[in-house]
Amino acid sequence: MADVQVTLTVNGKTVEAKVEPRLLLVHFLREHLSLTGAHIGCDTTHCGACTIDLDGKSVKSCTVFAVQANAAEVLTIEGMAAPDGTLHALQHAFREMHALQCGFCTPGMIMRAYRLLKETDDPTEEEIRFGISGNLCRCTGYQNIVKAILHAAATLRGTTYQEAAE
Repeated sequence: MADVQVTLTVNGKTVEAKVEPRLLLVHFLREHLSLTGAHIGCDTTHCGACTIDLDGKSVKSCTVFAVQANAAEVLTIEGMAAPDGTLHALQHAFREMHALQCGFCTPGMIMRAYRLLKETDDPTEEEIRFGISGNLCRCTGYQNIVKAILHAAATLRGTTYQEAAE
């Protein structure tokens, strides 16, 4: 099979490469661009560790070929922080609310939560639990992940987590 030229915008930067048609997007990100935040957990869409934002949708990058992402906008966990290193509200909330233990699921969980908050700026706990149900965490029990997403939602709305909880 002949390699195929792809051009994507990844974290705001245009990247071009020749790739095998069967190369998965997660492998392209990790091996060609050295963006290792999207983790390879299952290769079957069950765990969500490889979740990224692709053209405004949460996508498990282990089930998308790099050629399918040609001309797409991709946001990975590496693109979440501001250029000066200031953490995104979700990254800060995950740290503040102790929403991680081993950290393996965290990048995918944050990326899924990012899209969820773009779709629903004031989600309920039930909406969050449903929204992240495609992302598995083996360590936390999810409670602090939900709190972190509620905290980030409140921050992004300009309120505090405590005010939002009242």
